[in-house]
Amino acid sequence: MNYRKQNPVQLEEKLKNIRPVRMLEVEISKPLPDLTDNGEPAERKASRVMAFVRLHQKPLGMIMIELPTGGLSAQALADQIWHLLAEEINTHLIQDGSQAVTGIDAHGISNAELAACLRSQQAFLESAPFVSVIIATRDRTERLKATLDSVLASEYPSFEIIVVDNAPSSDSTARMIMNDYAGGKVRYVREDRPGLSVAHNRGILEVRGAYVAITDDDVIVDRHWLAELMRGFSANERVGCVTGMILPVELETPAQLWFEQYGGFSKGFKQKVFDLRENRPDDPLFPYTAGKFGTGANMAYRTTLLLEMGGFDPATGIGTMTYGGDDLAAFYEVLQNGYSLVYRPDAVVHHRHRRDYAGLQRQIFGYGVGLTAFLMKTLVDHPTRIFELASRLPYGLFFILSGHSPKNQKKHADYPPELTRLERIGMLYGPLAYLRSRWHAGRLNRQAEAHQLFRAHPAGLGMPSHKGDSNP
Repeated sequence: MNYRKQNPVQLEEKLKNIRPVRMLEVEISKPLPDLTDNGEPAERKASRVMAFVRLHQKPLGMIMIELPTGGLSAQALADQIWHLLAEEINTHLIQDGSQAVTGIDAHGISNAELAACLRSQQAFLESAPFVSVIIATRDRTERLKATLDSVLASEYPSFEIIVVDNAPSSDSTARMIMNDYAGGKVRYVREDRPGLSVAHNRGILEVRGAYVAITDDDVIVDRHWLAELMRGFSANERVGCVTGMILPVELETPAQLWFEQYGGFSKGFKQKVFDLRENRPDDPLFPYTAGKFGTGANMAYRTTLLLEMGGFDPATGIGTMTYGGDDLAAFYEVLQNGYSLVYRPDAVVHHRHRRDYAGLQRQIFGYGVGLTAFLMKTLVDHPTRIFELASRLPYGLFFILSGHSPKNQKKHADYPPELTRLERIGMLYGPLAYLRSRWHAGRLNRQAEAHQLFRAHPAGLGMPSHKGDSNP
């Protein structure tokens, strides 16, 4: 599909009116920064700041602040944060056993003693379980290196990283791992069959931990990411999967800003537990709106559960005809297997959103395909669920088509209508894409099995075996 030909006539006009947004992370238990305009040219100067606010490392919220000419003082920043997040600040302080406050200043909220929540985190780390981290990659060596360095900087005592090089076009990733990470926590595995699910399944075969954390090669993880993912498993004894928050590294281009309007990756700032028992949300589409549970770039599983599920469906995911849906299908199967899924916003990674509009078009189209491909998978695996899905169809149409639905209400007037059309076209294609991809994946698996059988028993397949041959 040629996406560029579909650009709306008004796109250039919209681009002129969209200004970059500066990303900022603020820990309000420390002194706050002054914000300056950085001497940027007028056409690239950010007029707004999106501030990710934390207290004792805990995410409180994301706020948008206007950046006046000349910048914003630390005290003015503190006033804005207090005005918008006063309730969240005091809720956290009270839960932490501290007294509520009536405001914050440029020095932040100081405490002579270590906060109770931080003491709890330290106690957890003293007996934290060993974790295997899987990162699938393909031909993005420099970005992968940044991701690896951020994971290796984690404040977590015991983990390994398995890099799965998926159908690479060169040996650049293998050489980088050998040169920069040899003898450390990073292990390299090559998987020549393309597809994100195939790569993840290859990684699962290599893990040594009782837990598997999975992220992508285009993110920077927070130094507490692993600790907070693992703490999510303590929500109850049946937690099988934990997901976390994904925030943008930057919001500098219209495509990146429109992606945030589409929905981004953030699922909110409160921990949520999902299951098919007492933790069922008031959502007519549950559990089929699996995108609400989290995102594949930030998730962790019990290793035994992943093996019980058979890993990820190789007919889904990036690199297949479905473009995605692998994470949605896995989240859904966690619930169907009787486990709980926890969304824990304290586990943070920062994602590099696509900068170009054509890339965003492909991404939104792919999300549409992946969603309905996942739904088709549920019907292929369990045909009787067609009645359950049919009962949800009226609200599902409202959810997809209405501008007032939870799915679409974040879109502003400048959001290109063609992105919405592309997503819906993808949804129409998704069921067929899954059936085609499933057939293709099955054919590749049969070929791989035949190849393995040939290598193990060449004589039994009518070929001469040279094992143990000697010259006459």
